[in-house]
Amino acid sequence: MDLGFDLSNDLRTFEKQASYLGYKNIVGIDEAGRGPLAGPVVAAACFFPFDVEIDGINDSKVLKPEVRHQLYTKIINHPDVKVGVSIIDAAVIDQLNILKATMLAMVEAVKDLDIEPHYLLVDGNQYPPTNLPGQTIVKGDSRSVSIAAASIVAKETRDDLMRNYHKQWPMFGFETNMGYGTKKHLLAIKEHKICPIHRKTFEPIKSSLQVQEQLF
Repeated sequence: MDLGFDLSNDLRTFEKQASYLGYKNIVGIDEAGRGPLAGPVVAAACFFPFDVEIDGINDSKVLKPEVRHQLYTKIINHPDVKVGVSIIDAAVIDQLNILKATMLAMVEAVKDLDIEPHYLLVDGNQYPPTNLPGQTIVKGDSRSVSIAAASIVAKETRDDLMRNYHKQWPMFGFETNMGYGTKKHLLAIKEHKICPIHRKTFEPIKSSLQVQEQLF
């Protein structure tokens, strides 16, 4: 099919396809923090217009921290780029489970936008519970500029939260591990038990809490 434009391997391919189908406000969605033992899951939604160019945008995981922060600043300060963010804390994750909490975060991030979205590009293979049309894209954070921008916003937002949590509970090393189950983090949990932002339904925390309950 001739779409009338080049569909070479660039970061606007999926946006161009959706635009060809008649959709105007095409929004990319990504999350950060599905796997950690502590802290929230954060989702970001990003509308990245065709006439906006910010060099260097890519999957947040492959960017150096200083580069990612510079891009984050450019994204959120650009007058034509629209960003929505949602933060779902550990208590809600434990209540719902991480998949449902992630989907909730994505829906809420879209609601946080100050434009009306018409089509969603969602990283991964799970589509959030919304009536809006769209598609999932596996490894979308390296294939779509909108999703890549959202991944940067989500990652930077969550990392900043974890650095603040580190000030409250420095023994867990949140400033460097961002809540992930590193060896030092696991040792700290054994020594100090858990804090309010730990996810009680995640292993090995869940099993540890069950053992403690049995002891008492």
